[in-house]
Amino acid sequence: MDGESKGSFNVMEGSESNGKGGCGSVVRICDLVLRVLAFVLTLVAAVVIGADKQTTIVPIKLVESMPPLYVPVAAKWHYLSAFVYFVGANAIACSYTTLSLLLTLGNRRKGMETVITVFDTLMVALLFSSNGAAIAVGLLGLQGNSHVHWNKVCNLFGKFCDQVAASLFISLLGSIAFLFLLILPHLFRLKQTI
Repeated sequence: MDGESKGSFNVMEGSESNGKGGCGSVVRICDLVLRVLAFVLTLVAAVVIGADKQTTIVPIKLVESMPPLYVPVAAKWHYLSAFVYFVGANAIACSYTTLSLLLTLGNRRKGMETVITVFDTLMVALLFSSNGAAIAVGLLGLQGNSHVHWNKVCNLFGKFCDQVAASLFISLLGSIAFLFLLILPHLFRLKQTI
């Protein structure tokens, strides 16, 4: 056991360097499926929140003795910087996934797997940070903040908030798909050593 070489596992090429493969094609298929899944999920998340807008009529009372004025108020995703960041992050992740799919499917030079792994890690960080920012703003919209007198708005813009919640859930699934892309090689390496 001391003289054995463990060999290294290359997920992008789906092979093991010591020649004892067997699960190389499974790893490659898992990698491709996760990339396609990440592409679809980040694309859908960006489109769902990008198409999100709602207008509602809100009564505003200027003076107690007069009847309220009914004013149309719109809620759009680009009114909040956290949602702009969220859409941008999902669009970047979706674009990157397209490029990484092409590189994974095509013949690449040696060392490209390291570059792809670094960018996969960046996408995990980008997506989770944008999800966190959007969730924080979404919770303010849902619950408000009495300490700073921010009223909740999801009781007025229910459809808007529901679409934001759906987009956040889909994006979190996309983030998890990217996370599994990073964990996958280690799981198969662990399986090979057991």
